[in-house]
Amino acid sequence: MKVLVLGAGVVGMATAYYLWRDGHEVTVVERNAGPADETSFGNAGGLCPSFAGPWAAPGMVGKVMRMLLKADAPIRFRPQASLHQWRWIARWVGECNAERYRLNKLRMQRVAHYSLACLRSLAQEANLHDFDFHADGTLWLFRTPQEAELGRLATRALDDFEVPWRWLEPDEVDTREPALAHRTASIAGALLLPADASGDSHRFSQALAQRLGARGVDFRFNTTVHALETEGDRVCGVRSSAGRLQADACVVALGNQAPFLLRPLGLNLPVYPLKGYSITVPLLADAPDIRPALMDEHNKVMISRLGARIRAAGMAELGGYGLQAHPDRRDMLLRVVREFMPHGMDESHVSFWAGLRPMTPDGPPILGPTRLRGLFLNSGHGSNGWTQACGTSRIVATLVGGGVPEIDLDGLTGERFGIAPR
Repeated sequence: MKVLVLGAGVVGMATAYYLWRDGHEVTVVERNAGPADETSFGNAGGLCPSFAGPWAAPGMVGKVMRMLLKADAPIRFRPQASLHQWRWIARWVGECNAERYRLNKLRMQRVAHYSLACLRSLAQEANLHDFDFHADGTLWLFRTPQEAELGRLATRALDDFEVPWRWLEPDEVDTREPALAHRTASIAGALLLPADASGDSHRFSQALAQRLGARGVDFRFNTTVHALETEGDRVCGVRSSAGRLQADACVVALGNQAPFLLRPLGLNLPVYPLKGYSITVPLLADAPDIRPALMDEHNKVMISRLGARIRAAGMAELGGYGLQAHPDRRDMLLRVVREFMPHGMDESHVSFWAGLRPMTPDGPPILGPTRLRGLFLNSGHGSNGWTQACGTSRIVATLVGGGVPEIDLDGLTGERFGIAPR
């Protein structure tokens, strides 16, 4: 079968791999000059199934409202004159309750743990060893007694979702991670989540593109998809800046651009961008060897070691599609990293980045077929794109070929939004 994969972020690249592995003729279409140059370029680096969960949570509406007037708030909301934005917000508010949160988190946990297993297998199959992967878990850090109490309460949910954990008292944190011995940040406790890992999704995507290109996958970079083409109730290809491209099936893995491509066909995809920021800082030769990813609960910032670099990412801004990188966000991220690593960073070479996470209002991605034959989605991964990419891509590739996925798809398809066949 001839299949077009629209988008070459980490989700599109993993989709192309599994389709190729299943024997399909694959063409990847991407508007940028190379793979993973947008959302997948500068994310936190964490492969964190233990953290996988929806942004729509009990108390989140009030938290967002309280932060509206705080200049350094990790969450910002900028209303737009956009019906798409307000429809998304209305749906999101409806998901911010305990019952929906538990259901959505269970769905995301299911696909996230499956996905990390898929990533490990893919890396071995494709002989990928150069994307700074290491499986040293996550250390979830709480700065105040109040945060520590919330962390202890979170262990109940971790038990419910069968996520392994270990509680660390403040003195145990430094014993467990000597690299934090010189920190200036106060710590009231921590949760060690050993099932997590870290890696560079941009390097992963680049390496995968190189291997797939050498094995016959066709890459059309610098090519913008203008519209999907149909014959009756079937999608038969796309109209692009490079002309018409025909196919037996199309997989849309376009992140935040997917709703614009699907809307003319009557498919209203509820995906909206949540802007985040990251810095990447080279490490000096005498830098402390921090192995697990660090999650600073107070500032909602994740810090990952990626080879000889530190990546710190966080914040959430709901306010359109702009990519302006505000300097105050850079300063905040650098301050947080300094509080845990006062020494060892080459601060003369700090790279600053902003990206847009494609969020669904309820949290889980949207996978599989649509009402139009031959049109499949791998969309809406939000802040869990790197964590979920390999699992969702294996699922979608299986569905394209008419197979049955290895995990239950309840709550993971477009059926819940009326854009997939029942």
